[in-house]
Amino acid sequence: MASSFLSFSLLFISLYTADGFRWYSVARCDFNSTDPKDIEYIYSYYLNKLEIIRFSSSLGKFVGYTEFGVKNAEYFNNDPSILAQLRGEKERYCVNNVGNEYHHAVTKSAEPYVRLHSVTPSGGKHSAMLVCSVFDFYPKKIKVSWLRDGKEVTSDVTSTDELADADWYYQIHSHLEYTPRSGEKISCVVEHASLREPLVTDWDPSMPESERNKIAIGASGLILGLVLSLAGFIYYKRKARGRILVPSN
Repeated sequence: MASSFLSFSLLFISLYTADGFRWYSVARCDFNSTDPKDIEYIYSYYLNKLEIIRFSSSLGKFVGYTEFGVKNAEYFNNDPSILAQLRGEKERYCVNNVGNEYHHAVTKSAEPYVRLHSVTPSGGKHSAMLVCSVFDFYPKKIKVSWLRDGKEVTSDVTSTDELADADWYYQIHSHLEYTPRSGEKISCVVEHASLREPLVTDWDPSMPESERNKIAIGASGLILGLVLSLAGFIYYKRKARGRILVPSN
């Protein structure tokens, strides 16, 4: 299950600080497989972060996005030597390199971890809502679904898009609104390229999450208290062995 969109870029920058203008060009390859028909070569010119003109191998010509860019696109499109050179860049720059990039991208993956919790629904026809939050996965493409007593739930389910984190990983959140039934089993199922089999997380409704948190905090405090008490007892015994008893008259 690979990402549906990949790219790599080569950046050329020329900076003119005297007048405060920044002019640069970017060449990039967009692809979703190693098949040449799924590869697009794009060469863009930017002025102060604004793309003004672009060559696309899919179109085979330049397109302008500003008045200045339109004039230059017309000029370049009337020069057969420029078009021939850039049309050849797809083969030279993209096709010859995409294989390594594609293999690297699809073989480097990060397994997601799942947090399943309940929230109070804001209105609606059901009295309960579960949220399946999936974090730190790569590549982007992922499937999150719900099972209720072993059957997939298709209604009353909403999900966010895959949200990009600042560290190149992704997260997604799926919501299931439902009316609880006694003895039922609800699970969140995650399918991802990094997993050999679907990751199934079961919901435990036996105790509210707030109560589970209180117990976890209390248990942690108890363990910490026992550790400190034991450390104090050991320290006391060692100090006691080092004392010299002087008989009194």
